[in-house]
Amino acid sequence: MTAVVKKRPQSAWAVKSLVAAVLFCVVVLPILAMFVQITPGDIRDVVNGPNFGSALWNSLRYTTIATLIVVVLAYLLALCTARVDIKGKKILNIILILPMLIPSISHGMGLLILFGQNGILKNLIGWTFDIYGGTGIVLGSVMYALPVAYIMLADVLRYEDMSVYEAAEVLGLGKTRTFLRISLPYLKKPLIAAAFSTFAMIVTDYGVPLMVSGTDNYTVSTLMYQAAIDQQKFGRGAVYGVILLVPAIVAFVVDLLGKDRGEGSFVKKTREGSAKPLSKVLAYAFCTLMSLFALLPIAVFAFLSLVKRYPIDLSLTADNFAYIFKGQGATYLVNSLLIALITASVGVTLGFITAYLSARMRSPLSRGLHLLAISSMAIPGMVLGISYVMTFAATPLYGTLVILVMVNTAHFISSPYLMMYNSFGKMNQNLEAVGQTLGIGRVRMLLRVFLPQSVGTLAEMFSYLFVNSMMTISAVSFLANTQNKPISLMISQFNEHNNEYVAVVSILILIVNIAVKIAVEQVKSIAARRK
Repeated sequence: MTAVVKKRPQSAWAVKSLVAAVLFCVVVLPILAMFVQITPGDIRDVVNGPNFGSALWNSLRYTTIATLIVVVLAYLLALCTARVDIKGKKILNIILILPMLIPSISHGMGLLILFGQNGILKNLIGWTFDIYGGTGIVLGSVMYALPVAYIMLADVLRYEDMSVYEAAEVLGLGKTRTFLRISLPYLKKPLIAAAFSTFAMIVTDYGVPLMVSGTDNYTVSTLMYQAAIDQQKFGRGAVYGVILLVPAIVAFVVDLLGKDRGEGSFVKKTREGSAKPLSKVLAYAFCTLMSLFALLPIAVFAFLSLVKRYPIDLSLTADNFAYIFKGQGATYLVNSLLIALITASVGVTLGFITAYLSARMRSPLSRGLHLLAISSMAIPGMVLGISYVMTFAATPLYGTLVILVMVNTAHFISSPYLMMYNSFGKMNQNLEAVGQTLGIGRVRMLLRVFLPQSVGTLAEMFSYLFVNSMMTISAVSFLANTQNKPISLMISQFNEHNNEYVAVVSILILIVNIAVKIAVEQVKSIAARRK
């Protein structure tokens, strides 16, 4: 019996060490290798470059403006859905997340199609609007980042305890004092976390500025793209990557320090949404406007994908889809499906095991394992991609489908891991003790107890990994070749004169992602009914 007791901690330590080594190799090691390979000459070339100063300034000011707009709009949307009694909230939530299912570069291209020199609005109503430069970057960034910020704030408002507001009303506190003394303190940390996350998300994105920045509105992300992709100067690209790591790491630290420790986590009282006519009218109007804002680029792509040649010939045709599939489109779509499916499967398995080891088998090593699992949240996809190039270029992995799965898993593992980690934290903490008393080992407990209870969370993890792998461009653009290229990279290969083909690719990605989302919701519904 003594031998058995000693063996279990040793085997747990060995498993934790193995998982930690895997995470270290796929997430941390490439970043360290990138740092090591940066030379003083690379730093001088970047800092003394003719566009560095203006690019840094553009990145900071455009991102700041876009972040402020996103946080305000996301907060107002969250208020409408959480505090006002309006109908159709489920449909509204579906519409608002649709922009998350297409690549950011599609948003930039959508703006060009709408507002460009030969855009739809100019041809239909003669409206001229200069979309190039800062205006386009800010507008496209807002379209890209708004759904994420909305989800963060809506979730916070949904679980706020409303009993304190009733007490404030009984005490005669006015709306202003109630907001300043109750709402603002409660929302301070979530708003700061949403702002920093949005800032990091926008400043590291190159999809939108690549499409609408014009000839002289460079950003740090577009300079990194040019250095690494166009010029194949990975040392310079790595320097830009280090610069982009700074806001991402700050956002990561703020989010880590700002998380609640569990106090007051139980909602004591919820409140029905406001039924005041004026509140409902304003909420409906604002939500309708935001829904149109979210649907606009998707509607444009759907229209363009079915016309022969905009604006010359607007007759409907399926030739655009045929062109994509007759070329390499079918192969690239299969590549994307394979990459997304394998990434989702590997990511769910790794995330589930890691979360169990860190949440249910606590030890000093568990804390380090937890930090390793969430560390990729602080690494932008572009930076991770270029670090993989510099680390694995001389290995047999380079140029294979395996390295694309590796980089996607490393890029997206943190959020699914946290989903499972939080789910394990909510389960009864005495389950293992009961199992040990009954002579049931941890593996059987994992398969017979924890796994069935986690089906809904596992489905959500799979959805997150699959959808993001289907539409990502940032990391894989540095690693893909003609054999393993995912279909999302076809968007950047078509210029403004091939808008119909860009539309087809975007619609294909959207259709696949919507199908996966629907399937996952069905799995979650079945799992919920069985509980």
